[in-house]
Amino acid sequence: MRQLPDRPAPPRRARPDATVVHRAVRVTAAACAGFYTFRYGLHQPVTATYALFGAVAVGLLARVEGGARTRVRTLLRTLPFAWVLVCLGTALAVHAWTAALGMAGVGFVVAFASVGGPRLVGLTNGLQLFYILPCFPPYAPDTLPQRLGGVTAGLLLLAAAERLLWPEPPPTDYRDRLARAAGAVAGLADLAAVDCAGRPPTAAPDRPGPAPPGTPAEEHALTLLDDLRFSRIPMMERPAGPGAVDRALTHCATTLHFTAAELLRVRRLGPVGGPYPEVAGMAAATADALRAAGAGVRTDGPVPSVAPIEARIAAFDADRATDPADPTEPGTTEPRATAARRPPRTTVARLALGTLALSAAEGTRFLTLATRTARRLPPPPDRTPPEQRPGPFWYAYESAPMLWWRRVRGNLTTRSVYFRNALRTAGALSAARLVAGALDLTHGFWVLLATLTLMRTSAVDTRMTLRPALAGTAGGAAVTALLLFAVGDHPVFYAAALPPVMLFAFTVSPVLGLAWAQGTFTVVIAMVFTQLTPAGWQLAEARLIDVATGATIGILAGLCAWPRGGGHDLRRRAAELLDRSAAALSETVAVLTGSGPARGALQQARHCALLTEALYAQYRSERHQRAGEGPNWQAAVLTGQHTVRGAEPLLARVRPGTAATGPQGAADLVRRADQVAAAFRRQGAALLEPARLGGAERALADVRAALHEDRVTATRTPADPASLHTVDITLWLTGLLDDLARVHGSARAAPAHPH
Repeated sequence: MRQLPDRPAPPRRARPDATVVHRAVRVTAAACAGFYTFRYGLHQPVTATYALFGAVAVGLLARVEGGARTRVRTLLRTLPFAWVLVCLGTALAVHAWTAALGMAGVGFVVAFASVGGPRLVGLTNGLQLFYILPCFPPYAPDTLPQRLGGVTAGLLLLAAAERLLWPEPPPTDYRDRLARAAGAVAGLADLAAVDCAGRPPTAAPDRPGPAPPGTPAEEHALTLLDDLRFSRIPMMERPAGPGAVDRALTHCATTLHFTAAELLRVRRLGPVGGPYPEVAGMAAATADALRAAGAGVRTDGPVPSVAPIEARIAAFDADRATDPADPTEPGTTEPRATAARRPPRTTVARLALGTLALSAAEGTRFLTLATRTARRLPPPPDRTPPEQRPGPFWYAYESAPMLWWRRVRGNLTTRSVYFRNALRTAGALSAARLVAGALDLTHGFWVLLATLTLMRTSAVDTRMTLRPALAGTAGGAAVTALLLFAVGDHPVFYAAALPPVMLFAFTVSPVLGLAWAQGTFTVVIAMVFTQLTPAGWQLAEARLIDVATGATIGILAGLCAWPRGGGHDLRRRAAELLDRSAAALSETVAVLTGSGPARGALQQARHCALLTEALYAQYRSERHQRAGEGPNWQAAVLTGQHTVRGAEPLLARVRPGTAATGPQGAADLVRRADQVAAAFRRQGAALLEPARLGGAERALADVRAALHEDRVTATRTPADPASLHTVDITLWLTGLLDDLARVHGSARAAPAHPH
């Protein structure tokens, strides 16, 4: 399946977007309302500090996205965790070493909690800060009620502002994206039906007419499928949680990609030697099932039934048992003697089309099952043989706590970007707490704040943030020093100036970049602290020293823990994914032919694909070579996904041990699968050692040619289920080689159709 090129980053706006201004107004209103009420109205400076800090930490430094109702729910659910972290920070501030140990534990747990989904990812920085502020001197456990009251007031005021001040409209739901993509893929199925029928449709005039490959319909479908990628979706819309519903929605997306790829292959082959009315009917039924699933994935749509597509698949599979060597196409009146003079390519194309159409229909059946799970319907009985479990819908049979445990356990490895980032964060923050305590830095929590906000997932990215951060902080410190020198200790002036300065800072920072963010934030916090305690120009100096110290610690942490980020490790993980996929396809063919048992290779490939997808998402957020250079990492991820998604329907439809005619046929099919697996491993080795790419490409071409000969030979054998399953498996392997060819940018060398 083709991949669209990565879209360029949007240009920096010359002026703030309306949503940025609205958010700045909400945060400023909540922070100032809480601060002024407790500082000047109730004369509780500690409560005032935590009220302002709570609103800024969650409203500005965290990422709370979604519509107004979703934001309010997120803020209210955050409140108990904020209480726990404030209590821990207050209790462990008794010694620097206890605070540092607590920082290590809190830093890891909070950062690693991002495996639980996008809302936790967005809240990570804000939650960390609820421990950071109270873990510094003074050690004052008697002020805990005021601290908790301030945090509570800050979050509640922010929630009220989210609901009352320019409330954000709900964003496009991921279910709507899936529904549109399913409709576009259904359009591809309609076009495939028209291509195979060899004539314009008459029974369904609303369906599109014949169109050559590469038409706007195909491009539209590919664009909507591309919009399902997480890198194209705002964080809060991503179904990335461990629950069954989120897993089902993700399953819908990957299944749609697989189904579209099979339908595109049907379109490439459909016009060859047609008409093929039985394949056209199968494609039309697939289109209907796709539309039903697309309508049903929305929470207000009719729940789709899997029975129609299952019945159509069973009937089509039974009809394929007619002699494939007979050149007479079903439904035609052409004399047999005339039809026998057709070139063998017709029969090859008919069998290939039948297999591809059946594969697309199987993908649609899986889409329907995933859609029903996403609608929280009870799953059907698990018919996966015990030796092949867990099956593709294993998550539908697990409880929510068990799904959480599986997600956590699966990411407790250095192969997981969540685990690595949590270790890096915990190490950096605990080291920063020790340094701040050992050097007795004034306002030492600024050190940890700088470490947390400036540290990136690679040393290069962290170092790139150092220059604008220091430049912006130095500029802000200079302005602060001049302001403190000129105005002096007059809290009334700072109280009057704080709201407009805060609004300006929160508005221009997302637009003008890191230097402006650090500079304006320096001025804002100086105005806050001068209203709490008398301060001189030394406050600006302390701010500059703390930011420099925190950024330096972040760089050192990046140098010590996975300094090259996702770009370097993606090569190894993509190579591992291809290796796991090779083992999965070999094992699948062995099971289907009765040549070997299932040993869990498919499950390992499924898990490896999830880890690689997460690493690829991190890679997309880092600085790396220009788009178009190097391997096609998206193609590598799709190759792993198609290996799993193609094996699942084969294992569900074909009884183990029945996919080949006789021992020799099974041995030949296993040998071909091993050759394809070897091509996978060669391509993976070429990711690690580019010098081996030439040999890998030649081997790939040889295996493709051998599989083509196998398909031609299979059409000349007597008609029986075993020979048809042989064609099914051979075409699945051929499609995987098509995907594999795109990893190193050789998609142009791959044939346009599988015949």
